[in-house]
Amino acid sequence: MARSTKPTGDAAKLRRGIGWLAALGVLLVLGGLVGLIYTAFATLTSMLLFGWLLLIGGFVGLLHAVQARGTNFFWLGVVVAALNIAAGVVVIRRPEAAAEALAMFAALLFLTGGLFRLVGSLVVRGPQMGWTLLQGVFDLFLGILVLSTWPSSRYVIGTLFSLALLFDGLGLLATGFGGRRVVGMVTERADEGGSGHGSGKGATKPVQPE
Repeated sequence: MARSTKPTGDAAKLRRGIGWLAALGVLLVLGGLVGLIYTAFATLTSMLLFGWLLLIGGFVGLLHAVQARGTNFFWLGVVVAALNIAAGVVVIRRPEAAAEALAMFAALLFLTGGLFRLVGSLVVRGPQMGWTLLQGVFDLFLGILVLSTWPSSRYVIGTLFSLALLFDGLGLLATGFGGRRVVGMVTERADEGGSGHGSGKGATKPVQPE
């Protein structure tokens, strides 16, 4: 009986863990959908989270720098921690201005990445030339779109944040459903193996003719 009870308990624990994973996926999907509808709120929330992460990371880095005083990396750690703390304070106090700056930075990244892809695909002319050209054109289009609508395009930060939540939630849901299916299949095979082992153990030995 102990052999059959332990796999059942392990399967129940796995099912509970997968259930919590799927529940987290549902929450992330709902958060992503709400963020796509209310992009201004999503942008403000994402910038505040970013600011607090910078602030906490700066204080943690400063603590590590103080603990490592007397080494060659002490002042470098202090400078990096101070920059993180200052950036976190600025982002928390002015989240909209920080979102505008990040939107401009994203637009420049899209433009430079698109130009590099276009030039690289025309120079190299490899087997993936068409796909690289398409990616370059798409990046250029995104960069021009963000720049042409700036500073209103600051809400693109909230859109990207919401899309990240949405796809992460869908990934967790897919993992949860796939995990429950795998656990169910393993449990069924274990039950079939246990029943077959029990029936074989209880079978009588045939009598050999004399």
